[in-house]
Formats: sequence, structure tokens, C-alpha cells
Amino acid sequence: MTTVELAPPKGGFGYRHPRARLVALLGAPMSWLIVIYLGSLAALFLTAFWTVDGFTGALVRTFTLENFVDVFTTPAYLWVMARTVGIAVTVTILCLLLAVPVAYFMARVASKRWQPLLVAMILTPLWASYLVKAYAWRAMLSPQTGVIAWFVAPLGIGGPGFGIFGIIVTLTYLWLPYMILPVYAGFSRLPDSMLDASADLGAKGWRTFRSVVVPLIFPAIVAGSIFTFSLSLGDYITAQIVGGKVQMLGNVVQQNYVTNLPFAAAFAVIPVLIVLIYLAAVRRTGALDNL
Repeated sequence: MTTVELAPPKGGFGYRHPRARLVALLGAPMSWLIVIYLGSLAALFLTAFWTVDGFTGALVRTFTLENFVDVFTTPAYLWVMARTVGIAVTVTILCLLLAVPVAYFMARVASKRWQPLLVAMILTPLWASYLVKAYAWRAMLSPQTGVIAWFVAPLGIGGPGFGIFGIIVTLTYLWLPYMILPVYAGFSRLPDSMLDASADLGAKGWRTFRSVVVPLIFPAIVAGSIFTFSLSLGDYITAQIVGGKVQMLGNVVQQNYVTNLPFAAAFAVIPVLIVLIYLAAVRRTGALDNL
């Protein structure tokens, strides 16, 4: 009886343990990202509990809740928070209403040959500078010399001017691609068999959309809403350019970070907490598990 000796596995430790090799490759960059993001968040939360000496302006590194008390007891700051959340929710809803028909056409109506071109057209605005797009809308919305004011002048109607309307329109334009692309991916993964089965059971178009399509693309809608809501919540440049005297959370942070850094940090914690609450609420629906 002959015996067969097995050759020892070739390669080193990394060859025999691909997971260890992956950890070795990603360990350094992931550690750096963790330090940057989690470290900066930790510094933000820590600074929010400090205060500033009213005479010298120096940081006083003693624990205090004074900044959060000011934030949640000052009516002006509460109104800024409510306004910012309202703008973020409105922008998210508008992006969704615009993205669903566009994404449906791209995924279900347009031919396969045209779909890459349509995706490229949606991505093209993202290549332009954020400031260029915001100032373009400033030129559109200007109450005296804006394009919209010139267009409606013969009707005796004034231009929209700067304010909440300008902020909502500009943010909707800026973040719309971030909603279209996830919803387009959701429609692309929609199985034709589900639609055929719904039609065979006698469901009309709206019933099929409401009972079959929406539950299947809901995770994609959630993914898009996370982008549009969080980006709108933290924006402050758009409010400066087209908002007139309207302030958002980011504007308050910007105005205070030089003279009162702890208060600015406490105010900056608010959008972080709002986004975390939103993510927790979304997770309870199970949508994040299906992304």
C-alpha cells in the first residue's frame, strides 16, 4: 500500500489567511479614518461642556452645562433649530417627489443603451463647484436683477428674492442627484415578476405602485433621504448666499466659533444628535437592513 504525502500549502501567512491579509491592508487607513472622524467628534462633544472666560476670552476647561442651557432656553436658538429641521424635511420631500419619476423613467422606461448616458447627465452637476451652483441660483433669485424677476416682470409679479424659498430651491437643486441615484438603483433591482404577479391578480397601476413598488424601493428612498436630510441640516453657505437674513444651524456655529468656541460646539452637536435620532428611527423600520 502506497502513501501519498500532501504538499505543504504554498505561500506565507497572508496567502493562507486572506482575512488577515485584508485586515493588514485596511488596518492603517481605517485606523486613520477612525482617529479623524471619531476623534473630531469626541473633541466636539468635550468642547461643548467647556466655557469661555467673559473677561479674557480664554477657554475654561471645566465641566458645565451652561452652553446647552442657553441653546435650549433661548427662543431665538430654538426657532433656528426648528427652521433648519423644517427646511431639511422640505428639501428631502421635494427631492423625493422629483427623483421618483426621473429615476423610474431612467430604470424602467429608457432603453438599456440610454441608461448610462442618463446616469452621466445626473452626475454631471456634481462635478461643478458647490459655490458656482449656489451663486448661479443667487443670480436667478435676485429680487431686482434676477432672471426670475425679469421673466415675471411683464405679469406685474415681483421676483422671489432671498429667504427661505431661495434656500429650499437651491438646496433641492444641489442635493437632488443624491436622491435620484439611490432610487434609480432601487428601481433597477425591481423584479419584473413582482409587477407581473400584481397585474395578474387584478391590481391597477396605482395599487401596484403603492403596495408593491414602494415597499421594494423604500430602502433606496431611505438611503437618499439620509443624504439630502443630513446635508441640508448642516449647510450654512447656501443660507449666506441666497437666504438673506434667514439663519440656519450652521450660520450660528460659524458666527460663534471664533469668539465662543464652546457654545459653537454645543450648537454643532444639535445636528449630529438630530441625524442620529433620524437614523435610529429609520433603523426601527428595518430599511437599513435591506440596503
